[in-house]
Amino acid sequence: MKNKKLIIANWKMNPDSASEAVSLAKGTEKGISKSGNEIVIAPPFPFLAVVKKVIKHAKLGAQDDFWENKGARTGEVFPAMLKNSGVKYVIVGHSERRMLGETDEMINKKMKATLKAGLKPILCVGEHLETRKKGLAAAKNFVKTQLKNDLKGVPVGMIIAYEPIWAIGSGKPDKPEETVEMARFIKSIAGSKAKVLYGGSVTSKNAKSFLQYNEIDGALVGGASLKAEEFNKIVENTNK
Repeated sequence: MKNKKLIIANWKMNPDSASEAVSLAKGTEKGISKSGNEIVIAPPFPFLAVVKKVIKHAKLGAQDDFWENKGARTGEVFPAMLKNSGVKYVIVGHSERRMLGETDEMINKKMKATLKAGLKPILCVGEHLETRKKGLAAAKNFVKTQLKNDLKGVPVGMIIAYEPIWAIGSGKPDKPEETVEMARFIKSIAGSKAKVLYGGSVTSKNAKSFLQYNEIDGALVGGASLKAEEFNKIVENTNK
């Protein structure tokens, strides 16, 4: 690999307990200690503190945040709370959040608030299957609209995770060569210094087919990150 990759483990709403989270984090740590890449573990909010205590080689990430730092916002977590908990990266605008009603306007506010707190946001973009069936050009137009709205007033050079919605959890990842084309397109909008990650059914068997390209700067790993051995293989294959 010519360039350092950013590999993120998005545990989503897993595991069930703090003890399981510690076990998974420890298992993941074993395989990344010699990695030359940047590894981020993003557990659910309740497990941030316990995971922080056991990771030495990975950075701590959060799966979401909020744009206001005070007020009656039951259930929300604002960026300064995360920073004070040791978080370095925050996933923003994941499609699963968008499906719950999160708008581009809300995502834009989160991007700005996350940056203001000194954290690194990872903006997620990606098209629905109906759009992709119309061709890659239609997918690009969809992603372009997301980028324009989500990055309004945000400095260039952000971390962008391209996750075609139809590929997430489906076991059917995008074609690497088409992801490369999309990565180039995203950088033409978000700036040449932007980092573009791929997400969507990433496994140890297909990770290298994406990460062998310099245009793809890393991966956002979902289900495969819940098995330490599988995630470690992804990291290992990335290093080859």
